[in-house]
Amino acid sequence: MAIESVDCVVIGAGVIGLAVARALALSGREVIVLEAAASIGTETSSRNSEVIHAGIYYPSGSLKARLCVTGRQALYRYCKAHGVPHKTCGKLIIATTEQHVATLERLYAQAIKNGVDDLHWLTAAQAEAIEPAIHCVTALHSPSTGIIDSHALMLALQADAENAGALFAFLSPVTGGEVTSEGLVLEVGGDEPVRLLAATVINCAGLHAGRVAHSLRGFPAERVPAHYYAKGNYFVLAGRSPFNGLIYPVPEQAGLGVHVTLDLGGQVRFGPDVEWVEHIDYRVDPQRAEAFYAAVRRYWPELPDGALQPGYAGIRPKLQGPGEPAVDFVFQGPATHGVPGLVHLFGMESPGLTACLAIAEQVVSLLRG
Repeated sequence: MAIESVDCVVIGAGVIGLAVARALALSGREVIVLEAAASIGTETSSRNSEVIHAGIYYPSGSLKARLCVTGRQALYRYCKAHGVPHKTCGKLIIATTEQHVATLERLYAQAIKNGVDDLHWLTAAQAEAIEPAIHCVTALHSPSTGIIDSHALMLALQADAENAGALFAFLSPVTGGEVTSEGLVLEVGGDEPVRLLAATVINCAGLHAGRVAHSLRGFPAERVPAHYYAKGNYFVLAGRSPFNGLIYPVPEQAGLGVHVTLDLGGQVRFGPDVEWVEHIDYRVDPQRAEAFYAAVRRYWPELPDGALQPGYAGIRPKLQGPGEPAVDFVFQGPATHGVPGLVHLFGMESPGLTACLAIAEQVVSLLRG
């Protein structure tokens, strides 16, 4: 099979791959985006809470914290400039018992270290004036948290990339490849399999980033971190929403707890609860509702019986397993693994949507050396 020479290949057309393709194309690179699915953003990018995060929860000094804060600011500017539907609806982080107040205080201090300087404390009465349906003893208000139409964002990023000359190849999975002295050879499946010799390859394959890295012959396998699948299940509220914004309980050990998010149409979504899975499976088990009722009634005691319906599930690519400490985003460029022109993005989970534009700039910087 003949080999076609190309400048730059981005593997994956999720929100991060789209942002990376856009940034590279705007910098003057010739870009081809290879996507295994039939359209953009069919996995993690379209199966999340669509929240624009402020940058509160991530460890201070981490890439997640830094890129979330700078990415959030860039994302709001981008949405306004490109007409991407979004809403700065704000978020309450609530303590439902006095024992939770110390956790909120630690969270507030961490947010300040992360550069989130607009949080303010609310008494129970002040919080319940904003959200009459909830019960709490105190709360933090994050006015810069918002929600976004993630598909509209991805369409805008795709349009920008295409207008700058990027080409998209759907139903084109990367099935393997090889590190050679001339560059990176990618083996691409689909109806018309091809081999591409690329000067630059950016692995933005999300849930499949580890598999793609392992498939590159000549790439040091020890550089590929272990990957785990964390499945988050969401239930939706039948009937009218009693909420005005987002409600997050004090974070729990396994995650941020079952919280309230809204879409731009006003649909209330509760989740995610987290289960660790071996395979990608987006089915939501209706029997999980019992645990959701118990969790939600800690802060919304009046949740009616029968009001929760199975919604959807999303899966995050985690670099740590159950019970292990959280792992930061991992950017592997030539300075790390020694392969010219190759950048791997591992563990691109939350806040990947919020940080997508900042992540893209990080990739461009890595390639510049």
